[in-house]
Parts: sequence; structure tokens; C-alpha cells
Amino acid sequence: MTDPYKVLGVSRNATDDEIKKAYRDLARKYHPDNYVNNPLSDLVEEKMKEINEAYDQIQKERANNGYSPSGKKKSNASYSGEYIRIRDLIRMNRLGEAETMLNSIPNLDRNGEWNFLKGCILEKRGWYFDAQRFFEAACYMDPDNTEYQDALNKIKNTADSFGGYRASRTSAQGCSSCDICTSLMCADCCCECLGGDLIRCC
Repeated sequence: MTDPYKVLGVSRNATDDEIKKAYRDLARKYHPDNYVNNPLSDLVEEKMKEINEAYDQIQKERANNGYSPSGKKKSNASYSGEYIRIRDLIRMNRLGEAETMLNSIPNLDRNGEWNFLKGCILEKRGWYFDAQRFFEAACYMDPDNTEYQDALNKIKNTADSFGGYRASRTSAQGCSSCDICTSLMCADCCCECLGGDLIRCC
């Protein structure tokens, strides 16, 4: 791959903020939505892929090497670049990628922002009870952050309007243990009506 700094048009001594700004400007310029029904759409898609890869590579290098332009070792808790990328992925509804990137951050470095973003992913998937727990953790860790507080209030209002929600997350197949048990009881009734052997789930 070509030099990621050249792809973003910044020097190797650029600050994290300068790199973020360069990435955002390029992402805005080459976003595929700007080139719908355009003969250059394929080229733009490749360019956008190159920009994303360059940004990810720089973030990984800096995280692994403890790099900062000031020459001081970067704190292990400093993951601002990763969090910006995760926010972008959540906005694009690429939740699997966002969660994989989020889960790669060590447990000791999971701050209020980490918990907030985890809650956002869970909320988008409809797992409101779990999302609320992470929003609460984010607010506890950073009580002055209005974004975290707004998210928590919003999800609490959602729960109130629906009379609460299930505490357990649904399974990958889209049904909880309650759904399975209910289905088995229905099957038991159907089987009994048809004169077959009873099905016992317990």
C-alpha cells in the first residue's frame, strides 16, 4: 500500500486532529452518494476505500507504537481516532465493523465514550435494556457529558412509552428463551388436539 500519510495529504508529524480533519474532508469529497449515476462512481468508490484504509493504518500504527507528534508516549487510554471511526461506522449502519473495532480496545481503556458507543450499537439493534446499561455506565464515568445524558433519557422515555422492555437480549436467530418456550407450549397444544403424544419442555 502507498504511504497512508500521502493518501490523506498530511505529514508524518501531523497531529491527531489534523489527521482527523484531513480524513473527514476527503471522506466528504469522495463520498459515493455524491457520485450516484456518475461514470466516475467506480473510481470514487476505490478512492474512498483507499482513504479509509489509510486512515485505519495510521490509527493502528499510532496506537501500537504509542506515537504522538509531541514525542511523548501516547497514553493507553487515548483512542480518540478509533472512536471517531467507530462513530462513522455506526452512522453508516456498519454495526458489525463498529463493534469489532470497539471490542478490540482493552478493558482497562474502556471509558465513558466506549460505553456510549457500545450503547449506540445495541440501541440500533433493538437491544434497549442492554443499551441503557451502557448509557448509564457512560454517564457515571462522565457525568457532565450532555450527549451521554440525552441518550440515556431518550432510551428511558422509549421504555416508558412501551411499558418497559425485555431484560434479555434476543438470540442470533431473533428469538429469546421466552419465545422458544411459548412456541413449545403452542406445539404441545396443537399436538394434543391432533391426538399425538404430548411435548414437554420442562
